[in-house]
Order: sequence, then C-alpha cells, then structure tokens
Amino acid sequence: MTENGSDEGGAGAPDRAADWAPELEELAQRRRMAAAMGGAESVERQHAQGRLTVRERIDALVDQGSFREVGQIAGKGRYENGRLRSLTPASYVAGLAAIDGRPVAVGGEDFTVRGGSSAGGVRRKGGQGGFSEDLALHLKMPLVNLCEGAGGTVTSTRDRGYTNLPGAIGNLKTCVQLLGMVPVVSAVLGSTAGGPAIRAVLSHWSVMVQGTSQLFAAGPALVERSLGHSVEKESLGGPAVAVEAGGAIHDVVPDESAALAMIRQFLSYMPRNVWEAPPSTTPTDPPARREEALAAIIPKNRRHPYDMRRLVRLVVDKDSVMELQRTYGKAVITALARMNGRVVGIIASNPLANAGALDHKAARKQTSFLELCNTFHIPIVFFVDVPGMMIGRDAEMAGTLREGARAIAAKHRATVPMITVIVRKCYGMAGGIAVDDESLKLRVAWPSAEWGSLPLEGGVLTGYRSEIAAASDPKARERELEDELRALSSPFRTAEVFAVEDVIDPRETRPYLCRFLDVAAEAVRTQLGPKTHHAYNL
Repeated sequence: MTENGSDEGGAGAPDRAADWAPELEELAQRRRMAAAMGGAESVERQHAQGRLTVRERIDALVDQGSFREVGQIAGKGRYENGRLRSLTPASYVAGLAAIDGRPVAVGGEDFTVRGGSSAGGVRRKGGQGGFSEDLALHLKMPLVNLCEGAGGTVTSTRDRGYTNLPGAIGNLKTCVQLLGMVPVVSAVLGSTAGGPAIRAVLSHWSVMVQGTSQLFAAGPALVERSLGHSVEKESLGGPAVAVEAGGAIHDVVPDESAALAMIRQFLSYMPRNVWEAPPSTTPTDPPARREEALAAIIPKNRRHPYDMRRLVRLVVDKDSVMELQRTYGKAVITALARMNGRVVGIIASNPLANAGALDHKAARKQTSFLELCNTFHIPIVFFVDVPGMMIGRDAEMAGTLREGARAIAAKHRATVPMITVIVRKCYGMAGGIAVDDESLKLRVAWPSAEWGSLPLEGGVLTGYRSEIAAASDPKARERELEDELRALSSPFRTAEVFAVEDVIDPRETRPYLCRFLDVAAEAVRTQLGPKTHHAYNL
C-alpha cells in the first residue's frame, strides 16, 4: 500500500474486475431488456400507427448525446431459480437532457409497455409527483412532458391489494409549483387520458398531432359505460375538440417531427427559470428599419378589415414570430417574437375575426398569455383595434363579461413593461385591457386611431335618443352628430393634452418600440424571481 493508502497494481495483483463480472453483465442485460421496451411486436405496432416510441421522441427532441436517463432498469423482473429471465420496464422514460445547449428535464409514457399506464411502485419515475418533476423543480430547469397513456389503471389494484385515494399518491402539487418557477411544455402524442391529460393541460404551452393524438378525461369505453354514448376517440378528444373548441391544448401540428420542433422553438424564447431574464439573440434585423407598407396597411374605410398578422410581422424582427393558439379565440392574436434580438410578447386584435370584438374565448386566451409573459418577465406590446366586448345573448350566455374581467385583473397584476400601439379602434372594457395604466403608461397611436367608452355607431343613438327622435329627419340628425363627435375623437386632440403619450407615423413603429424595449430589458432584470400570480393556463 502506498503512503496515501491506495493499492498499487502490478504483477500478481488480484483481478477484482473479474470478481464483479457477473453483476456487471446482469446490469448490461437489464439495460438491454429495458431498451427493448414492450418488445419488437409492440414497437412495430406503435410505428404502424404513425407514432414514434418515447425513446425515439426524446432522441429527436434533445441535443444529440445529451440524454442522461435515470432509472432505466426500473420495472418488474421475472425470475426462475433466483435468476433473472425477463424484465418488463417501467412504462415511463425520464432523465436529464439539453436543448440548444440548455438543460431540461424530459420524460414521457412508454406506450409499448401496458399502454403507458402507471403500475405504481415505491417511487414514480414520471407523472405527477414523479422524479422528472422533482428534477425540474429542484434544479430549476424547464420540464418537457411527452404524453401518451391513461395514467392509472384498475389492473394495478389487484397487484397492490388496495385502491389509491385520489390526491394522496402522485398528487398534482409539484405540477402546480412548477408553473410559477420554470417553463413547462407538453406534447400530446397519442391517446391521452387521466393523469397524463391533466398534466398536459397544466403547462405553459402544449401541442398535439393531427390524426394520431387525442385528449380526454376518460376514453370512449368509459364514456359509453357511464353515459351510454358511443363515441369515437377522435370526435371525443381530437384537435377539433381539444384545440379549436375547448382550448385545453394550445396548438396542433401535422406530425410528431413538427411537434418536437415547436417545443424547441417555444423554449428558445423562455428563460431557464423565473430567476433569469428571457434569452436574447444577436440582432440580425436593423432596429431602425422602416416599413413603407405600414403607411397604407389600415384601410381608410374604418369598416374594412386588414391583415393584423402582416402588420405584426412588418414591425418585429424578421422570421421571429411564434403564434400561440392560432385556432382558438381568433379575435385576438397572441405570439412570442423578438425585437432587436430581445423576446417580446405580442397581443394584437384581429379584425378578420368578429371584427376584432373580444369574445369569451379570446379574453381567456389573452389572460393566459398575459400571465405567461408576466411569469417569465417578457415585455408585452399590444397592437389594438378592438371595437369592444362581444355583445348579444350568446355572448352573455358564454360569460364574456367574466372572462373580460379576468383579463383586466391579469393586466393589473402584471409588472412587466407594457407598450400599447393603438392602430385603429380602442373602445370600452376590451380596449382598456390593452392599455397600460399601472407602470410606464406608454401609449402611442397611429393617425388612424380612435377611442372612447363605446363606438359612435350605436353610442350616438343611445346618448342622443330624444334629440334624434325629435328631428325632422332622424337619420340625418344621427349622421350629423356622429360626424361632429368623430372630429372631436381625433387622436391629435387627445395628444394635445398628453392623454396619449405620442402619435407616430406607422413607419416609425419598429424603431420607436425597439428603443424603449432595449431600455426596458435592463429594468426587467430588477424584477427577477417568482411572481405572486403566475400562468395556470386555465
């Protein structure tokens, strides 16, 4: 033995590696069995249905060679005479990886093993209360859930000998905690119900695949048994329901490759956690760029629509827009983008849907996006052309006012810098949601802007009903009053008393915003950390 206590190798030294050869071979054998997942037949069936296995999904998503799996040999072994004969791996694959060089926790159900259902155990690898969530929570890194499965199953009750009390095992506390700390992303990549479904919804952003993904609280068999309704899984929880009608999942893409690419894109806008500022990139688009097309983008006829998405693209960094929930709440556009390389959140009215009027879905979407940006310290730019809240019996039945009130509350809770650009209409409560009156109060208008408690059309008839009725030509008097009040509603009149901070040439919008957002980025760094309210996306 040497002075420091270590053994020196040399001739005649015992070959201790050989002593452990059986155990090392067993470890290698267990790993091979786990890597085989549910077996060749199950893997082939997964591929035949147009879906990747969870291991293929992870390999395609993360940086090459970065996945460090944890718990690969967890599962249930079959023994004969004390010797391992086979291993059914746990139906969840999880570990540490990197996306674009930044660490993430990633995990997902292995549908080739018991359809991705949980078999219980001393400790879960993934799912609610599982190791992958703990990894994200304690190491303060993003969590990516690759969802496909039904969570719990009654077949595991026989193995345990008792039934679980809901919430007592594998509760959702960590899922909720994560939403205030790190970005959480979920991809629904097959039929997903139960626990995996609720975790998919408890995400900052989620995506599913057209034709191969469904999301529901319970599948068709249970629906038929409980309610007597025979329903196909696509009509129960396909994208038309989960994305477009219900908004439980944010977006839908044509294939798994596109879903994984969008996960990488979304995370590129996000900080690692709430103690960091959003990542910036080297600017490739001059901040002083002026777009001549902006001078003509708003029609002179105030009833005519135009393409707000094009307007946004002309202002932000080229090719930097990632729109979220495009097919849900269409009256408002929510997107992540960059300006001079810095991440911004875009909330823009969409005059091509409901003439821009805010319905209950659009208001709910706006609330969720406001909370997302506030949680991760992303400045917000509003592009406003909203005639007000959606009105009528259907709107009242849908609880539009309550959803509008929630959006107002989210705006007032937000502490990130907000800049409002009023491009045309800004009326009523819906307009107020898009106007910052808490912090900097930077509100700029284009010459085409107009605002008020309610639009002149209808507002004049309501406010001057008696005068109009008494006129010899009521319609002519109504038009005269509208013309008189419209002259007073010029943005220049409001700018004279500094009640709007600036009226700008539309072509100046990009350089104007870039200048303020560059300075705002430094202010954001003084606000880092958790917020009292954060994005539950509910």
